[in-house]
Parts: sequence; C-alpha cells; structure tokens
Amino acid sequence: MDLKAQLCVLLLALGLCVTLQVSAQEEDVDVDVEDDVGDLGDDELLDGEAEEEEKPAPAPAAAPTVTYKAPEPRGEHFFAESFDKGTLDGWVVSQAKKDDIDEEIAKYDGKWEVEEMKDTKLPGDKGLVLKSRAKHHAISALLLRPFTFDTKPLIVQYEVNFQNGIDCGGAYVKLLSQSPDLSLAQFVDKTPYTIMFGPDKCGEDYKLHFIFRHKNPKTGEYEEKHAKKPESDLRTYYTDKKTHLYTLVLNPDNSFEILVDQTVVNSGSLLSDMTPSVNPPAEIEDPDDHKPEDWDERPKIQDPDAVKPDDWDEDAPAKIPDEDAVKPDGWLDDEPEYIADPDAIKPEDWDEDMDGEWEAPQVPNPACESAPGCGKWERPMIDNPNYKGKWKPPMIDNPNYQGVWKPRKIPNPDFFEDLHPFRMTPVSAVGLELWSMSSDIFFDNFFITYDRNTAELWADEGWGLKKAAEGAAEPGLMNQMISAAEEKPWLWVVYVLTVALPLVLIIVFCCTGKVCVYVQVPSPGNRQTQTRPSDFQTEKRDSSLLTVLELI
Repeated sequence: MDLKAQLCVLLLALGLCVTLQVSAQEEDVDVDVEDDVGDLGDDELLDGEAEEEEKPAPAPAAAPTVTYKAPEPRGEHFFAESFDKGTLDGWVVSQAKKDDIDEEIAKYDGKWEVEEMKDTKLPGDKGLVLKSRAKHHAISALLLRPFTFDTKPLIVQYEVNFQNGIDCGGAYVKLLSQSPDLSLAQFVDKTPYTIMFGPDKCGEDYKLHFIFRHKNPKTGEYEEKHAKKPESDLRTYYTDKKTHLYTLVLNPDNSFEILVDQTVVNSGSLLSDMTPSVNPPAEIEDPDDHKPEDWDERPKIQDPDAVKPDDWDEDAPAKIPDEDAVKPDGWLDDEPEYIADPDAIKPEDWDEDMDGEWEAPQVPNPACESAPGCGKWERPMIDNPNYKGKWKPPMIDNPNYQGVWKPRKIPNPDFFEDLHPFRMTPVSAVGLELWSMSSDIFFDNFFITYDRNTAELWADEGWGLKKAAEGAAEPGLMNQMISAAEEKPWLWVVYVLTVALPLVLIIVFCCTGKVCVYVQVPSPGNRQTQTRPSDFQTEKRDSSLLTVLELI
C-alpha cells in the first residue's frame, strides 16, 4: 500500500490504542479495589453466579469497603493520636475566654466530638471533629515528653478533611511552648507557642501556614517568623472534600519541608526564607540624619536661558472650522433636530402653579430621518495647524543634581546573628485553637516524631488506608475526566486535542477523495480457480478508506 494508506491505518491504530488504554485503566481501578477489599468466598461467588443467571442486567454493585485497622506507632515518637478509642481521653477542652473582645463571643464554647466522618469509607475510623460554626474552639493534649530542638529533626503530621467545605477558618495546629505556667484548661490565642502549622482559608486566600516564634537573644522578646507562600495551587485541598495529610519537617541544619499527601509543596531555610528575617541587618539608616535644605534631587530643570520665539502664538485655538467643508445636499435648515412629542399628554395631576408650565418632551424630528441633517449647518472643526499652546522652556540636565538623598548608614545597635534558629523553645503540648465559619472539620492521626521512616509508616497505616478507601469509591476514569473538566474548563481543550483532533484528521485525510492502491485480481477468464501467479494481473484502483482496509 502507498504512504497515504499507511498513514490512515496508523491513525486508526492510534485511536484504537487510546480506547484500549482508557478501558485498561478502568479495569485496573476495578482490580485494585478488589485487591484492597480481599477475595470473596466460594459461597459468595456461587451466589453471585446464580444472581447473574436470574438477572441478565444486574444493577451496579455497591462500592466495596476497605477493612479498617487503627494505626500503631512503630518507632520513637512524642505524640500519637488516632482517636479510635472513641473518647477525648488525654485531651483538655479550654475553659478560658479571649481578651479584648465582646463578652458574648469571648468564650471558647465551640463543640468537639470524636466520631466517624459523615461519608466515611472506613467504618470504625474515628477522628476529632470541630462541630460548631462561628464559634471559638480550643483543645490540647500533652506530649509523651517534651521535644527539645537539638540534633534531631522535628516531624509533625496530621490529617484534615473539610467535610462541608471551608468558607473562612483555619485547621492549623500549635505546638505549645514548654513552660511551668502552661495550663491546658486556660489555652487561648495568646498562649505561647513555638510552631504553628497547617491550612487556613478565607475568601479566595488559600494559605498553608508555617510560623515559628523566634527569641531575640539580645532582648529576650519573641517575634513570629512566617514561611514564604507556596508556589503550588492549594485550592484543591480545600474543595475536594477528601482527607489530606499535612506534614512539616524541620531539620537541625535549619532547612524545612512542607508536604501535602507526602508531596513537597514548600521548602526552604529558616535563615533565608522567613519573613521577617531571623537576623536583623548589620547596618540601619541613621534616624538622626536629615536631608540638607540645599540638596537638589531634580535630575532635569527648565532651561533658564531659553526664550519664547517671537512668532509663538499662545492664543491660537486648538480647533478651527474646516473652510473646505461644503454643506451636504438636502440639508434641512428650517427643520429643528428635535420637536415636541405630538403624542404626549399633560398628566392630569400637573399643577402649573407648583410644577410650572407643562411642555411636551422632545423627540427626534421624523423629517430628519431621511435627510443628511437638520437645523443650522455649521462647518466641522479640524485641528489648527498653527496651534502651539502655551510656551514652556525646554528641559535640560540639572547641573546641580545630587541624586536622591538617603540617610547615612550606621551600625545597627540591635544587631545579632543567630546561625541556629532551629534551636527553638522546647514544646510540651499540641493544641487546636480555631475559629471557623464552617462546621464538621475532621482531624485525625496526629503524630510527632524525629524519625521520618516512623512517620511514613504511621501515615501509610492511617492516611494511606483512607486514600485507598476513597479511591475505591471514586467513579470510573471517564467520569473523573468530566468532573475534572467541570472544575477546570481548560481541560476540555486538552481532551479535544488528544481525542477529537485525531478523529477529524482521520476523516479529512482518509475518508475524503480517493486513495490509489495496486491489487492483484484474477485475470479475465480465470475467475473460478487460480493457483498460479500467471493467473493474476495487477490493476490500479481508486478506492475509499473502507475499501483500502478491506483489501489490506
């Protein structure tokens, strides 16, 4: 076959491969679900076969369930909480009030419950749920032992599911600073913390906080240091109503990583990627230095030697009548452009003493509709070629220009250099101090350790199982593609380019016009039995794509 026919076949084969790949992926999803659920017993299989014989078109089977088993810590850790006991044992709900706000909203009276997710895919899996909206919530628990920032990293991870979505509110945790004055029952927004980490959202501002409080070694005062904003789009984590795993890793070399679902979304250094900077500048502007009165910051000035030309006419108008214009034929000089509306009627309640003499409203003159114009004709205005405007001296370089004045630099009296900001204030408790306009925020599987492998094992047994269960309940690949396109309409363009465009090319390239092929056909007179090459002759045929495929 010639090149064109070969290309047609190649395009068709490509389309078939895409279809088979989609089908294979959907089958893989089904297989994975079956693997997670486990094998069915023989009796169940027999019952299923019997039902198939009775019902030729059975209804879709219910989404399978993944058997839940509570995660267990498998290494050194400072805190591990899965809430699968079904109680708040070890947790303390704050009884305090916020300062400096109205008494009616000062109380931390938001409700907490330990329960399953409303649409759980893992029966038996419980978590801590923020139940109230537009309320202040505060709850905390002591670590097994305080964490001291020395030679080992800090790893904090926990799960969040915005079951009702999130309008405005946070889902971040605080690691409370070790202190003899720490009272969990009096946990409030001003309780000293060392680290704040987690998601926060209000309006269209999607945040993933990492804040630590740094102690000034000279003054002893604390200042919040905020990590740079992640470059990746965080919107999906707040809107998809799935469970997401948030992880913070702090290393003794001052590096940090922030992960969502075990994928890094932000990273950097405590020394260079925090705002404000941990270390202040070595020099500052002298607050007592002032700009001299004769300091000239003007780079350009008007030429003092310039003189207005004698022929410069400042009074010449910018526009003048066009003397070459001619009144159009048919112009109705005696007809006004607008006339009183002949159909208008004076309102019955019109009071001429109060409202004045009544006049009908003006409407366009119908006599002008077919004419080039009505009323007094005036020449159109054009730009005046002699217009120059008000004369101004030209600008020249300022010979006395001294540049933009800046105060001189002096040594910063508050300067210090902390090369180890990782060595933060030890922490002895973990807490949630939140306000939210959304309810039913689900928290689960808090874990604090210094060993990454231990944290990953905990994540696999907790969040990993949730992910498998949620994936098992998801629709097929085609429905996922449609749902994704509804959320991100630009994906329709990708679908068209990858699916529709090849089909159009096949139709245009292969199914229009004629394709020339050479085939071996029986020689005249030998239509019944041909066994030798001499019994065939070569013919050139013009054929459509369908005929080409039949011949191939």
